[in-house]
Amino acid sequence: MKTLRLLTLALPLLFGCATEEADQPAEDLTSATVEAPPENIPAPPDVAAPPADAQRTATGLASKVLQAGTGAEKPSARDTVKVHYTGWTTDGKMFDSSLTRGEPTTFPLNRVIAGWTEGMQLMVVGEKRRFWIPEELAYKGRPGAPQGMLVFDVELLDITKAPAPPPIPDDVAGPPADALTTASGLAYKVLQPGTGDDHPAAEDTVKVHYSGWTTDGEMFDSSVVRGQPASFPLNRVIKGWTEGLQLMVVGEKRRLWIPVELAYDGAPNKPAGMLVFDVELLEITKAPEPPPVPADVAGPPADAQTTTSGLASKVLKAGTGADHPGASSIVQVHYSGWTTDGEMFDSSVMRGRPAMFPLNRVIPGWTEGLQLMVVGEKRRFWIPKELAYDGAPGKPAGMLVFDVELLDIKGGGPSPH
Repeated sequence: MKTLRLLTLALPLLFGCATEEADQPAEDLTSATVEAPPENIPAPPDVAAPPADAQRTATGLASKVLQAGTGAEKPSARDTVKVHYTGWTTDGKMFDSSLTRGEPTTFPLNRVIAGWTEGMQLMVVGEKRRFWIPEELAYKGRPGAPQGMLVFDVELLDITKAPAPPPIPDDVAGPPADALTTASGLAYKVLQPGTGDDHPAAEDTVKVHYSGWTTDGEMFDSSVVRGQPASFPLNRVIKGWTEGLQLMVVGEKRRLWIPVELAYDGAPNKPAGMLVFDVELLEITKAPEPPPVPADVAGPPADAQTTTSGLASKVLKAGTGADHPGASSIVQVHYSGWTTDGEMFDSSVMRGRPAMFPLNRVIPGWTEGLQLMVVGEKRRFWIPKELAYDGAPGKPAGMLVFDVELLDIKGGGPSPH
């Protein structure tokens, strides 16, 4: 349920899927070929507002063709598109670009902001278009996301047609009489018996195919439609999935009726009410042993260093490098994060692969703290709330504690340290 590049960076904001987006401080770019990003792409002269010759739709979306396309077919909302794009706020500040990363972005059109879902359906392959997306069709003022009207230059490179969606379950409105219900209120029914014997634990990673509907029969997400299974740790999804998947064995297909309290529980811009999922468990990957909770997780010890911003840290292992990353560098790290009561909420160590991300696109405590480090160094950070998620809903709250090992620096300007 993670796809990521574009609209995924600000982007747990965009997807209404079964998984809760990871609370890691940035998107994971490990599988990408990463080069040092070029200079920011200058804003277009009409970035402040759509010009008089821009086309407008009934929703308020404005656009202008910059380059005619060579194709004839337009994507539908369920199709997957491959694009190059750059996005600016109306004051000319660039906030995201696939061009600076050196590779196009691919995503299903029904899993991005509304202005993209609508606007891309106007285009054909080879076309380049400028969009002025009003706030109501963009991030709607959500904290941590680009604000106000957004301007995008988008080139449509390819369209992958979506397969036909699975049929709506006959019993989508509610669990039938022969469904079983757990003490939490989760209802389920086995659709296909499994061939395995092991059940996943909450810390394990599962590979699944699934489709999800609201009780009025509207499909809001489907790995089947995307044509590829999804993999994720069970302790990083909605509660109904964490509980329900632990009842299953490999090869089993099950229908889950997940009550609102075990789903998104009224979270804004998420599927509402009871949700219905058909899930097939394809594979279980056992989780490694979690890193131990730091003895000083409750707060920085007396020998911790503290910066003027309030960021506290302590070197756990000296590094072998000499260079520090800059604020725009791309870094590769292993990390684990805890709340101050000792609850681990994220760990690249548990996922078994390092994470890679630009330092200017993470929480402020990471942007500041990683610039203190050199390659090979491992450091513990106590990040105060204001430099972490600052009370953002659905994110770890209060001071956060991270153990971070800096593995590599890929590019960006040097740090002044």
